[in-house]
Amino acid sequence: MPEWLNPKLAYEGLQDFLGMGGNVLVVIMFATFVMWTFIMERYSYYYFAHNAIKKRLTSEWESRTNTRSWRSRAIRDDLISQVKAKTDQNIGIIKTLVAIAPLLGLLGTVTGMIDVFDVMALSGSSNARLMAGGVFKATIPTMAGMVSALSGLFFSSQLDRRSKRETAQFADTLLIGEA
Repeated sequence: MPEWLNPKLAYEGLQDFLGMGGNVLVVIMFATFVMWTFIMERYSYYYFAHNAIKKRLTSEWESRTNTRSWRSRAIRDDLISQVKAKTDQNIGIIKTLVAIAPLLGLLGTVTGMIDVFDVMALSGSSNARLMAGGVFKATIPTMAGMVSALSGLFFSSQLDRRSKRETAQFADTLLIGEA
């Protein structure tokens, strides 16, 4: 087995990485995990459940004898709203986590710089070797927050576009009777 596939080494590498970045890096890791859980949930919804919901609601509309009345149009709007609610579900949470990730990285920067200033205060000088740990601790969370945000940005915008497209396509399938 290649060395990079060894779970023990991967775990130790993760521990080292989290130790270098401080406590904020753990929060960034948790936020990224939650974000990707919601992204995967959205894709599994489209793969497994979305077509069945569309079919059920379309057959409900097509079973109506009158599709021209005010009540029928209100029912049509309700069916479209149901699809919109299902397709928009959790997208706001994903977008929020994408927006929060760089801010958490900046929080890590601030805590790392506080460590630098603590070293400077304790040592009484600006010893570069002593400050390097704090600077490293400041840059790692910034990088992790940006990578987390970038990894989710593409998928959040893609899911948002897909939600709008699926809702519009569903609305187009619900035909209103001719006058």
